[in-house]
Amino acid sequence: MPGVTLTDHFFSVPLDHSRPEGEHIETYAREVVATGRERERLPWLLFLQGGPGMLPPRPIGRDSWLDRALDDYRVLLLDQRGTGRSSPITRQTLPARGEPAAQADYLTHFRADSIVRDAELIRRKLTGEPWSVLGQSFGGMCTVTYLSFAPEGLREAIITGGLPGLRVTPEEVYRAAYPRVHRKNTAYYRRYPQDAASVRRIAAHLIERPAPMPDGSLLTVEAFQSLGMMLGMSDGADVMHYLLEDTWSGTELSDSFLARTAAFLSYAQLPLKSLMLELTYAQRGTGAPNWTAQRVRGEFPQFDARMALAGDDPVLFTGETTYPSLFDQPCLAPLHEPAEMLFAREDWPDLYDPQRLATNDVPVAAAVYLDDMYVDATYSLQTAETIRGLRLWATNEHEHDGLRASSGRVLDHLLRMLHGQI
Repeated sequence: MPGVTLTDHFFSVPLDHSRPEGEHIETYAREVVATGRERERLPWLLFLQGGPGMLPPRPIGRDSWLDRALDDYRVLLLDQRGTGRSSPITRQTLPARGEPAAQADYLTHFRADSIVRDAELIRRKLTGEPWSVLGQSFGGMCTVTYLSFAPEGLREAIITGGLPGLRVTPEEVYRAAYPRVHRKNTAYYRRYPQDAASVRRIAAHLIERPAPMPDGSLLTVEAFQSLGMMLGMSDGADVMHYLLEDTWSGTELSDSFLARTAAFLSYAQLPLKSLMLELTYAQRGTGAPNWTAQRVRGEFPQFDARMALAGDDPVLFTGETTYPSLFDQPCLAPLHEPAEMLFAREDWPDLYDPQRLATNDVPVAAAVYLDDMYVDATYSLQTAETIRGLRLWATNEHEHDGLRASSGRVLDHLLRMLHGQI
């Protein structure tokens, strides 16, 4: 491709790293190097994508942050286990594991700890030397797990929008999240005040008559509210505004609006996220997730669309949350029963080691976005203080997608911090 040379890599890794002689699954990664530098001895940079369950960039050249990274590194874009080309988990593949209980057991091996152990196995096969890691969002959380349990594999670590609370419970995560989402709603309606009436009209219609979408699922008012997951991105308010431009065909919601909404809401391309999101916050002593976002939502009645419509308040959108109704989507319906079993489990191992982080000697630079809708800045700042030697950039210049949206400026800033240039 223009400016880059790509190489496919496939690795066999244990499903359960505590049983290396047991079942193996396949993990895929794409190597990216600047054209003309293929034979140079460049340091490796492993990129860990956000999500969980999302794919790293599929490059078409030297674009976004990758352009800056390729100045210094040979980049490895990892499809984390269960995603993309790495033994993917879908409604077609998961039932092949057997009964729902067996499926739930299988899914326990797809959290950050297993991803880090995959990375270490891959590192030893590719280079045998410590490498650099760039973690975005959930990928940053994986990087903190890496610093906790396998720091010997790291030359340096860069984290963008992904410093987790080390000992927070799922309840604490979502109690902090709903007020942040509320603030993003306020900012959205301040930017586009004319949309408040449009949203109320759509919500009122959906309460009376949920609308079928092209993927076979129903657009309920709760599903419509979940479009708010986009409000934490740099262009999220604008994307929402344009989505609402062409909503009606007479007294019915237009096919155009329903098709575009279905594309935003569908989990067909990232089914693992529906299963893993709440498990991101499950550790020893936190108890079972048990649909935490749904339970905590009841503590914030301002997100009740019916209550808002009974008065004069705007209808609020919700954020990055997993609700049971999500599994009404045809692409997720076969996963509902194993999800119920998975979320009822309490025996989760720790993902972070605060004591080891306090004695860290790996160079680390991290960006904390103070207005981040998805990751609580207060918890991130506490973690930044725990990780010994971490160089912190706390900023409100960027939203959660600053790494992608800044055309390499965020990565460049963190690299210069990491290397003592600023």
